[in-house]
Amino acid sequence: MRNFIKQTFASLVGTLLGLIIFGGLGTTGLLLLIFAASSSKDTGPNVKDKSVLVFDLSMKITDSEPSSDELFQNTISGVDDERMALRKVVETLEKARRDPRIVGIYLDSTSASQAGNVGYASLKEIRKALEEFRASGKKIVAYGSDWSEKEYYLSSVADSIVLNPLGMMEVNGLSSQPMFLAGALQKYGIGVQVVRVGKFKGAVEPFILKKLSPENREQTQKLLDDVWGEWRTTVGASRKIEPNQLQAIADSQAVLEATQAKTSGLVDRVAYPDEVVSDLKKLTNSDKDDKTFRQINLNNYAEVSGKSLGVERSSKNQIAVVYAEGEIVDGKGDGGQVGGDRFAKIFNKLRQDKDVKAVVLRINSPGGSATAAEVMQREVKLTREVKPVVVSMGDVAASGGYWIASDSNRIFAEPNTITGSIGVFGLLFNGEKLASDNGITWDSVKTGTYADSQTVSRPKSPQELALYQRSVNRIYNMFLNKVSQGRKLPEQKVAEIAQGRVWSGVAAKEIGLVDEIGGLNSAIAYAVKEAKLGEDWEVQEYPRTSSFGERFFGRATEEARTALGIEAAQLKPSNPLTTEFQKLQQEVKILQKMNDPQGVYARLPFNLKIE
Repeated sequence: MRNFIKQTFASLVGTLLGLIIFGGLGTTGLLLLIFAASSSKDTGPNVKDKSVLVFDLSMKITDSEPSSDELFQNTISGVDDERMALRKVVETLEKARRDPRIVGIYLDSTSASQAGNVGYASLKEIRKALEEFRASGKKIVAYGSDWSEKEYYLSSVADSIVLNPLGMMEVNGLSSQPMFLAGALQKYGIGVQVVRVGKFKGAVEPFILKKLSPENREQTQKLLDDVWGEWRTTVGASRKIEPNQLQAIADSQAVLEATQAKTSGLVDRVAYPDEVVSDLKKLTNSDKDDKTFRQINLNNYAEVSGKSLGVERSSKNQIAVVYAEGEIVDGKGDGGQVGGDRFAKIFNKLRQDKDVKAVVLRINSPGGSATAAEVMQREVKLTREVKPVVVSMGDVAASGGYWIASDSNRIFAEPNTITGSIGVFGLLFNGEKLASDNGITWDSVKTGTYADSQTVSRPKSPQELALYQRSVNRIYNMFLNKVSQGRKLPEQKVAEIAQGRVWSGVAAKEIGLVDEIGGLNSAIAYAVKEAKLGEDWEVQEYPRTSSFGERFFGRATEEARTALGIEAAQLKPSNPLTTEFQKLQQEVKILQKMNDPQGVYARLPFNLKIE
């Protein structure tokens, strides 16, 4: 027994010492790696003289950097989610403009119709950076085999636009085709009751109608006309084609073959990829025997230090850029959501941080929970009392997204930003018929008239609906009042332009909902001016992105998967039926995110998508 105890004790001591030594070595090794990485003189990838920057237009572009959770999930699952933040894309293009080693940009559109994740407002900002690059005297070459309006919107800025001989070009205008679920809900016995304010509040229509209401059709048509008008004007100016000519092409040809596209002046040349490579070899003075031209892709070039080029800044004075991207939800929210409580804490912290001299709130959200929007708006207002708060609207800043913008110093939007939608609604579902058809019934015992008003076992009574309507009216009036005070507009005028109506950025400026047409950099420049910082400032982005450790381990895991020959999952284009099913899934996901404690929402129509 004594020997057993001694052996057990010795084993425990040995195990403990082994763990301490192993842990010490592991920690020391990790510290050495971190030290080596931080002390390295390498400023990023090597850029050869006379290189071309390759910009793959199929790359996913979002407002903010991926969160730590997203990076971890992608690393574990093996998904190669190649993406860049919009500001980094624009900054990288500006860096390339100033870099004497970069002689041109190659816009690669060979992965057709993959730019659907980004809206026209974001594309407008990228296009402006490309225009400035070209204005510096450097060349832009665009090549594609199947262009949609979105890819061509960027590609049209190029000096030389080349289309594959078998390629096609879609110029048929813009459309929006919402999906209506009312028939299916009725068929399966799911009842829907609606309380809302605003005759244009189309967010509820998919659940109660089988087609667009006249009011919703009117606002959608006006929005599409504005965005399409900006497309024709911008593309036409680059290609020296009158907007009415582009309209004629859309109405008569719609889809152009390569030779038709050239005859119409939409492309400069019809050629194969190897012929374009030969031209780029000449531009970069590459050897004829080289497999390809001298190049570096956008993702790699983004890691090149821009300090010597005057792009990167270092200062104690900070301009905080806060990204509100995604559905507005109550509580903290998950990745890809704007959690009211989480963003309120960020603003509270920035308000008390003396190094933060101004805040730029970048909004790319269709709205959502009215309660969460109010929590955020309060913090924006309190912060504005201490330091400037400037709003930059992205592709969408509507309803709850506009709610949180209304009390800022100044609002910037692109001409094709989707905004407004000042209205609120509530959806009340019940499964009475569905249950009854399957032999399920309920009974109720209660101590008050409205004790069971939250039930889904039956439709709401007229008296209960009146209670919900009263709550919706109260929040709508609160919304109007906030816009009136924040924008310094008479309440009567706000009431006229509200009604849940959606506006383009250019239309919103005309009616006073937006101050200036411009992108994120314009908003940052205004914040710098308001804070009187001159050239002594730098940008810090929030929510904060991944740490060095997360990036290090993520990269190490990726390299391990590559070494093992494990291919990353690739997303393949869906067939039409799959695409429609995915739309239905998106509608259901939106419903799952609706968590407002009062059941009242300030949100854009669920499935307003411009195609």
